[in-house]
Order: sequence, then structure tokens, then C-alpha cells
Amino acid sequence: MVSPAAAKIVGTQPIVPAPRNVENFRLALSSTPATSVIALFSDINDLPGLIAEAGKWRKRLIIHFDLCDGLGKDRAGLKMIARMGVTAFVTTKTQLVRLAQEEELLVIQRMFLVDSESLRTGLNLLKNTRPDMLEVLPAVIPAPIIANLLTQTRLPIMAGGLLSTHEEISRVLKSGVTAVSTSRPELWT
Repeated sequence: MVSPAAAKIVGTQPIVPAPRNVENFRLALSSTPATSVIALFSDINDLPGLIAEAGKWRKRLIIHFDLCDGLGKDRAGLKMIARMGVTAFVTTKTQLVRLAQEEELLVIQRMFLVDSESLRTGLNLLKNTRPDMLEVLPAVIPAPIIANLLTQTRLPIMAGGLLSTHEEISRVLKSGVTAVSTSRPELWT
């Protein structure tokens, strides 16, 4: 069962577009059934326009906080994006997860899994935080690792990165993840 927070993030669409530029952002808004779009680009000056554009399409804008230029990676930055209308973001920074919850923002904690040590470190960091969703990269992680993460964290998982076909997306979704994120427009539908 998908948690209420994860349902707000992905809705019923397991493929979440993650465009890297404004042209693909507009394409994701206009041509996909996705509930949310993750902007892997932006700066503080772009946010009001991106929020408005996503709103016109009734989609949730999720910003990648770490990639948004001009934002302080602190409580003041979180308060500012919340005032602007951002309701969800992705980050690798554990301290932002705790602060985001105080601001009632949905947060996806991103974890890069490159070896056993990064898995162990990530799990240790998650002992002190409770994001609404965990995003693991790359998406092509073996199913037993996903099962282990699901058991140990009890968090919904989004997988992203290194996906190149619809078949790979299907395989990843069958591993137990709630959703996948991808920057490739050809995989959004």
C-alpha cells in the first residue's frame, strides 16, 4: 500500500518525469499523465513561473533543492520555497529532511547506491530522518537490495537513473518500488 504522502507525490502514475531544462519541463506538463514533475534544473528566479505553469496543468512541481541555484540550503531557503508555493522537493541533505517536515513540505531523500558501504551509510542516515519517500539511484539496483531497503526503511521508494527502455522500467517497478523517475522524454508515457 502506498503511503498518503507518496500518493500525493506519484498519484496513480508510476513514471515521474524529471526534466533537465524548461523545454522538457513544458513537454512533461503537456504530454504526460504524471501527477508530479521533478525539475532537475532551476534557480530561485525561475521558481514562480515554474510553479504557475505546473499549476495550469494541475501538476505538482517537485524541485531538486540541491540543484536549484540561489537557494540557501537551510531553514530560510525552505521557508522561502514554501511561501512561493513549492510543496515538495528532492534532496540528498539529511538536515533538510528534518527541517522540511517542520515546514510541512513533502520531501524525497535521494540516495546514491554504488556499493555496500553507500547502502550501509544511507541506512544509517535514515535512522535519524523520516522522509516521505526515498529515491534510490541508479534505478537498476537488484531486486533483493530493493526488498532489503523496503524492509529496513518501511518507506515508499522511487528509483531513478540509468533507465533506457520501457522494459527496464517494468522490471524496476516489479521489484517493489512505488515509482520511477526519468529525464528521458521517450520514457514518460
